[in-house]
Amino acid sequence: MTETGATSAELNRLGLASDPYRPAYHFLAPHRWLNDPNGTIFWQGRYHLFYQHNPYGAYHGGATGTIHWGHAVSEDLVHWQDLPIALAPEDPFDQDGCYSGTAFVNMDGVPTIIYHGVPGGICIATSQDELLVEWEKHPANPVIPSPGPEDAYKVDGAPCAWIEGDTYFALTGNSSQEAFDGLEPDRAFLFSSKDLTRWEYLHTLYEGGDHTEIGEDCAVPDFFPLGDRHVLLFASHNRGAQYYTGTYANQRFTPTRHGRQAYGETNFSNRTGILNECQTLLDGNGRRVMFGRLSEGRYGYIQRASGWSGIMALPMALSMGEKGELLLNPVEELEALRRNPVKFSDIRLAGDSTVTLDSVRGNRLEIRAVFSWESAEEFGLSVCCSPDGAEQTMVRFNVNPNDSTQPQERLSPDRLLVLDVTRSSVSQGVKNRESQRCTVRHTYGQSIELRVFVDRSVVEVFAGDGHYLGKRIYPARPDSVGVQVFALGGSATLHSLEAWEMDAVWPI
Repeated sequence: MTETGATSAELNRLGLASDPYRPAYHFLAPHRWLNDPNGTIFWQGRYHLFYQHNPYGAYHGGATGTIHWGHAVSEDLVHWQDLPIALAPEDPFDQDGCYSGTAFVNMDGVPTIIYHGVPGGICIATSQDELLVEWEKHPANPVIPSPGPEDAYKVDGAPCAWIEGDTYFALTGNSSQEAFDGLEPDRAFLFSSKDLTRWEYLHTLYEGGDHTEIGEDCAVPDFFPLGDRHVLLFASHNRGAQYYTGTYANQRFTPTRHGRQAYGETNFSNRTGILNECQTLLDGNGRRVMFGRLSEGRYGYIQRASGWSGIMALPMALSMGEKGELLLNPVEELEALRRNPVKFSDIRLAGDSTVTLDSVRGNRLEIRAVFSWESAEEFGLSVCCSPDGAEQTMVRFNVNPNDSTQPQERLSPDRLLVLDVTRSSVSQGVKNRESQRCTVRHTYGQSIELRVFVDRSVVEVFAGDGHYLGKRIYPARPDSVGVQVFALGGSATLHSLEAWEMDAVWPI
C-alpha cells in the first residue's frame, strides 16, 4: 500500500527512528527504497525534490512496477515536508516503472516532468497546483517511444529537457548494454519539439570515451549553463557521479574538461556507499543547487531487513572554476542547524602525533578546520573515533602523494585528499571499505580548510574552494564519537577549528 500523505510518512519515520544508521539531517525517504533524485525544481518559492521510490520494500525491484516518484518540498533546503507520491506506474506505457527524469517550466508557465516510462519510452506529465501534488500524464505518452532495432537513438538514460527560443529540447543518455559491453562510449541523444507532443531525433549531443573507461555510460544526464560554459552531469553505472564542462553551439556540446565526484580506489567499485546520480535546479537567487544520492554500503539483505535504503547527499551550490572545473560547496542554509559551538586555535602538531579534542564529540557534527604544514607529509582529522582507535574515519591531506624526496617547498602542488574508511566500522555487514580520494592543487605555505559533516552513517568532506568527497561509514560501536587531529612525518599547525552539533530534522 502506498503512502497517501504526510501523516503516514510521519508514522513511517517514527517507526524507523530507533535505527542508529538513519541520518538525522540528510534527506531520506520516510521508509523503504530511495534511489535517484528526480524532477528537482524551484517553484513559487519552494524547493521540490522528487526521487525514485519503491513504497513496497527496501529494494529496487527491477521492471516490476515498483518504481514510483516520491516527493518532498522545502522552503530552506534543510527542513522537508513529505508529500504524496507524484507518479505511479499505472498506465500501459509506464506499468513496469516510472523511472528517472527531470522537471522544467514549459512555455505556458506550467511545471512539467519528463521521465522514462518502462516499457513505453519518454513520457510527459504536468501539474497545475501550488504544491505540485497532482500530476496529469500527457495523453500522447510515450511522446518519444522506446526505439526499435533500426533506430539511431536510445532512451535508456533518464531524460532532461530545456527551452531555446520557441523550441523544446530533450536529452537522454545511453545506459545501455552496448556501453557495458564496451561497444560504444558514453554519449547522449538529442531531440527537439515545438509542442511537447511531436519529437524529432536530431543527433548525439556529444561523443565521450576520451576520459571515461570501457563500460561507462551516460546515465541520468542533466545539462545546463553555468558561468561561461555548459555542464553535463551524469553517472555511469560502473563508477558513479561525474561531469563534463565545455562549449555548446548549434545543438552540439564539445567537452573540454572531465571530472569525477566519486573516486573509487579501483575503477569498478560497484558504486556502493558513494555519490551516484545527481540533479540540479536553479533557485530564485540564480543559484545552481545540486542534489545527489549516496547509496548504501551494506549488503542487500541488511537493507531489506532494516526497512529502508538510500539517502541524499547534502544540497550543494555549484560554481565554475577558472579552468572549467566544477566546484561543490554545501549550501549556506545548513548553518541554521548548528548548536553548541566549540573553538580551538593554534594547536602545534609535532610529527607523528595525534591530539584528541575532548570537547568535540558526537556523530552529528559540522567541523571547519584550517591547517598549514611545515614538514608534515600528511595531516588531518579523524571523526567517529572509538577510544581504542579500532573504529575511526580519517580525513587525510597528503602533501606528497608521489613520495618525492625533495624538500617540501619544491614539491609539486598536487596534493591528495583522502576520506579513509578502512577502519570506519568493525561491522561485518559493511560491503565496501574503499576510501574516496581526489587531487587538490595547493601551494606550499598556504593554509587549507577542511570542512567535515558527520551524520551518523555518512561523512562528507569539502576542501579548499570546492573539492568534495563523500562516503557511508556505519560505526558499530556506540563509543565511536571522538574527534582527533594528527600530523605524520613532520610538523603541522591547526590554526583554527570550529565545531558544532547539528540539529536533527528527522525523528531519531
